[in-house]
Amino acid sequence: MTTYVQTLLGILISALLTENFILVKFYGICPFMGVSKKIDTALGMGMAVTFVMAIASAACWAVYNLILVKLNLQYMQTVAFILVIAAIVQVVEMFLKKAVPSLYKALGIYLPLITTNCAVLGAALVNVQKGYDFLQSVFFGACGGLGFTLAIVLFASVRERVEKADCPACFKGFPITLISAGLLALAFMGFSGLKLF
Repeated sequence: MTTYVQTLLGILISALLTENFILVKFYGICPFMGVSKKIDTALGMGMAVTFVMAIASAACWAVYNLILVKLNLQYMQTVAFILVIAAIVQVVEMFLKKAVPSLYKALGIYLPLITTNCAVLGAALVNVQKGYDFLQSVFFGACGGLGFTLAIVLFASVRERVEKADCPACFKGFPITLISAGLLALAFMGFSGLKLF
């Protein structure tokens, strides 16, 4: 196995499990709590975030390496990345409104909140910090989005079961949701000692 393929495999496993944006790094908690009541809505949100993360990683890599580095403006990366992500989210929002109106309505306010979702910004910043090339950046963005999707869909399935479970009245609603999220995060923290190669 070549070193580059090993690097991509390492990126995949870390983005899905050992450095999952939601359950390990705790980025993107707002949509995680807000859109995870039903599996289909959670899956739609996860796919939208995955698409935005992959495209944003590519665009932010280009902006950083082709503009900011050339002009010696690396300190402006966060502002530039937020502007790029906001533009991408607007395009995705318009597309979903026309192509999939039911998903657009189900996601509601959380769709525009992808703009300020720190998981998307986090992916762009991690790409710069780790010095990924273009392919690695796009791959990390897509894998980070898939990790986001995995976490939100798993949590939605847990929430659907917990809603029907018999639990004490003081735990019903949001308290049992937070406990469930904590237990799921603990399960993912078990992957932190995973050695790849």
